Amino acid sequence: MADEGKVIRPPMENVSSGKVFKPSRAFRNKMWFVGVFTAVMLWVIIVGSISVALWLTDWITGSNATSEFFYQYWWLTLNIWYWVITAIWLIPALIIIPIYLRSIEYSVIARSGEAMPEIFVKKGIINITRKHVPFRTITNIASRAGLFDRLFSIGSVEIETAGFSGTTQAAEEKLEGITFYEELRDFILRELRRFKDPYVTGTEVVLPEEEAVQRTEDNLEDEILLVLREIRDLLREERK
Repeated sequence: MADEGKVIRPPMENVSSGKVFKPSRAFRNKMWFVGVFTAVMLWVIIVGSISVALWLTDWITGSNATSEFFYQYWWLTLNIWYWVITAIWLIPALIIIPIYLRSIEYSVIARSGEAMPEIFVKKGIINITRKHVPFRTITNIASRAGLFDRLFSIGSVEIETAGFSGTTQAAEEKLEGITFYEELRDFILRELRRFKDPYVTGTEVVLPEEEAVQRTEDNLEDEILLVLREIRDLLREERK
């Protein structure tokens, strides 16, 4: 009788995500650098603006009494207040950045080693968002590496879909802080080309052309990088 209320759950595969990879540590270093660089540049702009204003005042009045008064009585106070206020937002930002980046997860390869039918992205600390972007709905992809990205040898892959209703120019989803972003872009392109219809609205039933994907054994970021690089090499050979 005790077993009558027992619920037996069938074995189910974890389909929420596949083999997960995260942003590179270089992305954390980049964000730290941008934070400190922003604080320093704001200080330079403020000090430079005040210096120019004092120089114009001295030039108009024909005396440097104003600038001498400022540097003698207000220069130290200004610097102390600026860096105290800056520390109020900069220190928490430097602490939160690695915590937030550790919460980010990406996946394009299933645990079995085969390509997933979608791109999985997880972000957030308090409000956690798990987004699944099917390959059949993707209309545009772009790889981007800005000045600071190139400095830290990372980049991002931006994805847009047919059903995206955003009014801004920002991409619907972005895979950021990746060292192998070019290989990832080529992998997504390869999966998109498996579908017979390149552009869909998200409501059509589009079946991919069957094509074997190399299976691997390890569940590591190095394995994902290896697979993506092999796909990139194949694409380059096809273009020749």
